[in-house]
Amino acid sequence: MSVIRLNRVTRADAADLIAANVASQEYHLPWVTSFTDQTGFDMWFGRSLTGPNVCLIAREAASNGVVGIININEIVAGAFLSAYLGYYGMASFSRKGLMTEALSATVSYAFSDLGLHRLEANIQPENAPSIALVRRVGFKREGLSERYLRINGEWRDHERWALLADARN
Repeated sequence: MSVIRLNRVTRADAADLIAANVASQEYHLPWVTSFTDQTGFDMWFGRSLTGPNVCLIAREAASNGVVGIININEIVAGAFLSAYLGYYGMASFSRKGLMTEALSATVSYAFSDLGLHRLEANIQPENAPSIALVRRVGFKREGLSERYLRINGEWRDHERWALLADARN
């Protein structure tokens, strides 16, 4: 039996997500700046209504608490069938294996339900917990992208990790 429930985010999730992000701000830094108010939620959520993005919420089944969010971003169909993953967990559920379960469920959803061939996660080299997470799910390191993404006003290097649908363990 699954310990988490993974669903597409709805507007009804706003209050829980905002509260979880507020409580986890220090935990998220310096890797990500998450939204902490309704305006931020609306901007983030709006990306999932149209266009190539799917925003998912992972909740602990027993408590209904927010374990984390996972975004499947920039989905490209056709010959590419690929997307980028973005994710973060909440401090109150850290080190319990729940984000591993959530990311595994997301990978299954992306490959089975969405029919994708490749998922890519780009992670700052110093973010050891995130690298360990993708490694546990079966992602392989492909290389380093220098000054890949601008975070908090600074261009940051990222390791590129990928998983192919036909290479899952």
